Amino acid sequence: MGATAKNVTPLIVPASIRRKAGFKPGEPLEFRAKSGVITIQSKGETAGDEYTPEQRKVINRAIRQGLKEIQEGKYVIYNSVDEMKADIESLARKRRTGKPRK
Repeated sequence: MGATAKNVTPLIVPASIRRKAGFKPGEPLEFRAKSGVITIQSKGETAGDEYTPEQRKVINRAIRQGLKEIQEGKYVIYNSVDEMKADIESLARKRRTGKPRK
């Protein structure tokens, strides 16, 4: 199906195309344009869709890096505030007594 773009009217996507794409009335859509191509995509309702694909790549890379550093022992994960407090107090005692840290 074809159409002609005009400056005086909005671009209208025919109902048959919207049905084929599975768009519902009132559904939020995202428009992207690059090199003469317009892409229309449903924004959806999931939390992950609040980021662009480029932002999601950066976020996922940071998550992978953080998990890797946790596995390497660069960070400690505590199950409670009391557990964290006890560890900090233990490290402070070791520093005061000059015992090497693990």
